[in-house]
Amino acid sequence: MPTAPPPPSQSPSPAPIRSDPDVLVIGGGVVGLFCAYYLRRAGNGVTVVERGPVGGPQSCSYGNTGFVGTQGALPLAEPGVMAQGLRWLLDPESPFSIRPRPDPELLSWLWHFRRACNERDAKAGFRVLVDMKRRSLGILRELCAPGDLAPTFTAQGMLLAYRTPQGFEKACLSVPGTVASGVPLRVLEPGELSALEPDAEFDICGALYNEEGAYLRVPEFVTGFARMLEGMGVEIHERTEVVGFEVAGRGIRRVRTTRGDLAPRETVVAAGTWSAECARDLNLGLRLQPAKGYSVTVKAPANAPRLPVLLGEGKVALVPLGDRLRFGGTLELAGLDATISRRRVDGVLRTVHTYLPELERTEILETWSGFRPCSPDGLPYLGRAAPYRNLSVACGHGHIGMGLAPVSGRLIAQLVAGERPEMDLAPLRPDRYGGRVRRRP
Repeated sequence: MPTAPPPPSQSPSPAPIRSDPDVLVIGGGVVGLFCAYYLRRAGNGVTVVERGPVGGPQSCSYGNTGFVGTQGALPLAEPGVMAQGLRWLLDPESPFSIRPRPDPELLSWLWHFRRACNERDAKAGFRVLVDMKRRSLGILRELCAPGDLAPTFTAQGMLLAYRTPQGFEKACLSVPGTVASGVPLRVLEPGELSALEPDAEFDICGALYNEEGAYLRVPEFVTGFARMLEGMGVEIHERTEVVGFEVAGRGIRRVRTTRGDLAPRETVVAAGTWSAECARDLNLGLRLQPAKGYSVTVKAPANAPRLPVLLGEGKVALVPLGDRLRFGGTLELAGLDATISRRRVDGVLRTVHTYLPELERTEILETWSGFRPCSPDGLPYLGRAAPYRNLSVACGHGHIGMGLAPVSGRLIAQLVAGERPEMDLAPLRPDRYGGRVRRRP
């Protein structure tokens, strides 16, 4: 099975790192890059360190479907998820699975996840995520309108397909409430689907359409955005891993990396799943689990969908990428095990061909897995990290990080500048599950 290519070898003479930047951003994924973008626009000297190549196969920003826009704002923790998850546990091809293991952090995460799976919290989380997604979509429209990033952003709407009468009925019942929240979702009338997708042949009961559905072409957007930031004066240092912190009182005095110590005035932890390691070193109480997702990229069939598609009950996403077509899905709580399961890949492919039985089978170009950084309630951690006076956190964006990153970066820059943030950050505060955790020996 084709897999992600190995990262290129390290440059023999990497550029020296400025030892005292105004702001150090730990993490060169899409969230870290947007933090750097807005911090730099505010006049700060900004350095970004990334443990691998920016946009490389090790990053969650490499092989996902890149969905942005107002679709997909329902938090992972919603009523009924726990019961459904228990039924899926015995199915090796299911969209969701947990690998049982004696891990206290996983058990704590699951306990908080179970508590968040209620209607009140799900509705409150939905409102927060829709607001963030809408603001982010506006940022992306402006950022990608001119110049080199324009080809990496597509905003032509998104389809939601449902194969069963029960799934379609449930989706239709949700439309009025979703629309009332400001999401332009509607039920497609008979004939509209074939007009939108004249080449694709679906075997479904019905579909919805969101005109604000959009996607970023990854990793091209990430690598292009990084080049743009370097042109703005942001220092980006790849293959530079944070290995510790020196704390003095309530401040981060030094950040130790594999390429030397740094002494920034402010530090932002935006390292995706690896933010958990920083949080442990700093004795923060973040509850964060790596949720492994898969994508399969194939040579685009002639009868592929033209629009991005969410396969409702199957929890699989399709995104057209020119001469390629990408399928993304599954959520597996298995720690940091990057092993690609053939059965889970087969499950994704089988789901696609159940909804699109006539889709031509073509060459598989790449199979990839990556780790989505998930909080128990499905909301990111965004804000100042107490008790430190010069530390901020931007992580836990889960499977919708591409659609939340732009406004997350702007909010972090507002906090660092001492400004009042444009959104209420109370639901996103980093200490919402308690202040501190015991450091690992």
